[in-house]
Amino acid sequence: MSAQLRDFLEIPYAELEELNLAAKAQRLGRVATDVVREERARYLTDEKRIKAVTVCFTDLEGRLHMLDYDKKFLLQSADNLTFDGSSVRGFSRQAESDLRLGIDWHAFYWLPADVFGPGKILVFGDVQERNGVAYPADMRSRLKSYSQELWARDETVCNAATEIEGFLFKGRDAERHHYETGHFEFVSIGGYYHSLPGDTLRQFIDTAAEVQRAMGFANEKDHPEVAPSQFEMNYSYTEASVAADQIQLYKLICRQVASSLDTTASFLPKPVTGVNGNGMHTNLSVSRKGKNLFWDARGEENLSKFAWNFVDRLLTSGDQLCLLLNSSVNSYRRLDPHFEAPNQIKASPIDRGSMVRIPIGNEKSARIEVRSIAPDANPYMAIFALLKTGLEGPRAADAAALRDQKRYLPDNIYDAIAKFSASKYLATALSPDIVNKYAELKLASAERCPKALGSRIKRAEIMFHHEVTNQYLWTQF
Repeated sequence: MSAQLRDFLEIPYAELEELNLAAKAQRLGRVATDVVREERARYLTDEKRIKAVTVCFTDLEGRLHMLDYDKKFLLQSADNLTFDGSSVRGFSRQAESDLRLGIDWHAFYWLPADVFGPGKILVFGDVQERNGVAYPADMRSRLKSYSQELWARDETVCNAATEIEGFLFKGRDAERHHYETGHFEFVSIGGYYHSLPGDTLRQFIDTAAEVQRAMGFANEKDHPEVAPSQFEMNYSYTEASVAADQIQLYKLICRQVASSLDTTASFLPKPVTGVNGNGMHTNLSVSRKGKNLFWDARGEENLSKFAWNFVDRLLTSGDQLCLLLNSSVNSYRRLDPHFEAPNQIKASPIDRGSMVRIPIGNEKSARIEVRSIAPDANPYMAIFALLKTGLEGPRAADAAALRDQKRYLPDNIYDAIAKFSASKYLATALSPDIVNKYAELKLASAERCPKALGSRIKRAEIMFHHEVTNQYLWTQF
């Protein structure tokens, strides 16, 4: 069919950026939901060149799922969208499969037509029970609700910014073919900051960064990372629930752009033996009525007592949180001190082996950096757990001494599952049912992988990774 006959919506990048930044400002400004819903519905009704709306949600393990709804159907049925939750790992059992999908009209994105196809809009959804209440395993709703509670209490805002590393490998769908080939092929063997302007890695980074800017990420810098074919694109901090959505979009954008170049963007924590793995350093701060509560010009490392209490609570529960931040067998390959890995439960301004680092900052940028988190973590669950723990978690009586003690994160997923499952604090923060369900999922994957990891990456830890496996691969055991 002729493209002229279709005439679907295509918006220039500069205009896309304006639209997406305006929508983001409404969200951050907490414009009333009814106002935003009416505005978005009117736009979808009036804009005849839109054919479909992509509604996204995230499962308990952190994998992004997408459903495309015909625009007219969605407008007529937005309050009655359903899907089969029993087909999603960690969601409903077969006997209670139906779940609802509510539209989060604030989380609305215009998409670049050359990357996602013309005539499409993307919006995030809230997973709901049959009666319309929030589904307990939807950690996005949990993080959003917690953020709203803090704001309603005293205008407290939790901010986050992530530094997400990934690899670019030759060939499409390289991760799912790894069990056949046993290896990944680099597109570039350059090093840190080094990549010629026209090579495949730089072309990928440039394109992905352009899409991020167009979608309102407020980019800051991008570059190749230390390992061959490794990349990182940084963007500005924002409110925590928005930041978590942007993590999912970052990975989606990278995977889509990579596919168009006949390559694969991989966010496995340690896909290749002998080189650095992928991290997702997560910068956190808390403000109240516009004031950064982490800043104190006269405090230790220019951090306030409030901030140090936040750090102390994270260190107190560091080993219990490890499974949420390092959620796969492959994650524990990355926690290797020979490759700049943060495997020590301590805080430091300079030691990059620390779970928590204190970056140089000022009144605006004072923050802490959680370095032990991998890019395959469920961003909503991880950020929720970090914020909840930092603000409300237990604090050891000798908490200050913990910052420099020789304590280490678990070096395998079995120990991490045991620490997580035994945590009375996390059972309260997340609920016993979520703790049990999550631990069960992690154990199911772990038991399909070698218990003794050794030094080489094994095929099973790729094949049964939650972002890679599917019905076909899961049955190849």
